[in-house]
Amino acid sequence: MSKYLFTFVLLFLAALSRIVPHPVNVAPITAIALFAGVYLGRKHAFIIPLAAMLISDYFIGFYDAVIWVYVSIIMIGFIGLWLKGHRGVLPTIGASVAGSVLFFLVTNFGVWISWYPHTWTGLIGCYTAAIPFFRNTMVGDLGYVTVLFGVYELVKRFIPSIIGEPASAK
Repeated sequence: MSKYLFTFVLLFLAALSRIVPHPVNVAPITAIALFAGVYLGRKHAFIIPLAAMLISDYFIGFYDAVIWVYVSIIMIGFIGLWLKGHRGVLPTIGASVAGSVLFFLVTNFGVWISWYPHTWTGLIGCYTAAIPFFRNTMVGDLGYVTVLFGVYELVKRFIPSIIGEPASAK
């Protein structure tokens, strides 16, 4: 499968995953930002997840704090670029958890700026109200990272021609 076709399919599925009914904050965008940073190159770590967000937000609607979501996705793309040089199961799990935490901190800071009183109590109240969403973010990110990275590595190992890898000599 060509890199361009794979990239298009990944982008389409990412956008679609936000449009179809799903649990709140369970989406593959973090996993795709990490995956693209590791396997698809520097520009794709940002273009694919941001394009998926823009396409899906066009259909589901933009909102006041959307810029904070996009900023967090860009930052997660940088984690994916870091992960490229630190591959392995534990670094990948760590990058997924770091992406979830970063998303939680950045987006809820934006929610606080947009909708809560700009006081210490408002900030604490905002983050406290967001805790149930964090659980979904963490579960979704770890699940999608596991599936995306796991399937890719299995395909690379057992059917390398699908992703354009040369067959290894035995």
